[in-house]
Amino acid sequence: MANQPTSQASPPRALRWAVAGSVIVMIAAGGLFYYASKMAAAKRQANHDEVLVTIHPHSCEPNALTVPAGRASFRIVNRSDRAVEWEILDGVLVIEERENIAPGLSQVINANLLPGDYTITCGLLSNPHGTLHVTPTAASDAAAKARPSMVAFVGPLSEFRVYLSSQGTALIKAVTALDQAIEAGDLSQAQALYLPARTAYQRLAPAAQRLAELDNAINARADYFEKREQDADFSGFHRLEFALFQQRNLEGLAPVAQRLLADVTTLKQQLLALTLPPEQLVSIVVRNLNTLGDVRAASGEEERYSHIDLNGFAGNLDAARKVVELLRPLLTKSAAELLPTIDTALNAFDTELNGFKVNDGYASYDSVSAEQRKQIADKAKALADALDGIDPALGLSGL
Repeated sequence: MANQPTSQASPPRALRWAVAGSVIVMIAAGGLFYYASKMAAAKRQANHDEVLVTIHPHSCEPNALTVPAGRASFRIVNRSDRAVEWEILDGVLVIEERENIAPGLSQVINANLLPGDYTITCGLLSNPHGTLHVTPTAASDAAAKARPSMVAFVGPLSEFRVYLSSQGTALIKAVTALDQAIEAGDLSQAQALYLPARTAYQRLAPAAQRLAELDNAINARADYFEKREQDADFSGFHRLEFALFQQRNLEGLAPVAQRLLADVTTLKQQLLALTLPPEQLVSIVVRNLNTLGDVRAASGEEERYSHIDLNGFAGNLDAARKVVELLRPLLTKSAAELLPTIDTALNAFDTELNGFKVNDGYASYDSVSAEQRKQIADKAKALADALDGIDPALGLSGL
């Protein structure tokens, strides 16, 4: 009988613990709900100024936009049946772009826009272009007045022209050899010569991608044409790549190779004729690396028939390293604290790619796992982030 009170006390104690546990769970759930609500509200607040653009199979909605100068965000929604791109052009020059937007998905393009009128592309290359009008603001007027002296940038920009000239010459030489192998009907030789020609282009790609029409002729993938690989306008490197590595057939390929040779010759001429503002020197490399990290590394779509993507990534890294080398004296004076971060990011990306070295080249990209591709993408984006700090440090941000 002495044990009876104890046996009677046990159920109430268990009940109290159960009730207490339920209360804790409810509080935690409420806290999580509150946190999620706050995060969603913050996201809505951060994105409330996004300009929504919807890509349909043959048009964009809207296709005429007006925004104030400065930072602008465009959310591009793809309602077509294929991966597409969207670009902002200043004449023939690409200001910002987003490639490989998958069907049914959306991506955001952030751009720092000066006042003026721009052109926007819309999905397929055959789709009609739109317009983007950027109105001046007090901030843009102040930024124009505060523009730093360009004297300090004369040396780096001149040296970058030398780089473009030498790399342009190397590209023409490599494409000439490729053209000759195709003309001779030598498939195996043409396949071997495609790699150095393509890598030579990737060393120029950050600058070449500013020239919208010419870059599309040289570098556009089949996705951006109405009939894909069978489209009469599909040309350039990827048309050759498709024939060499997918069809393994040189029939009818000579005119395509001859046009590519003419186009890369024109590319060198136009790159040397263009004026490159100092604020574009870093931004073209950052945009190229972000595309690599956001799209190309994960998908393997860039070289889908030959799988030589890693060679192209190494070419892009060479261009980034060259820009850092040219700006290093200015950074040493004005922003020495940035250099360790930049050098660490350069070395990390280089080390990542070197892990896939095979003899004098790189492993086939179809042998690279999804996790390894993510590591490559992360290193490319980390380098882009590090380089993105250069313009503000040199007084070039907001221009």
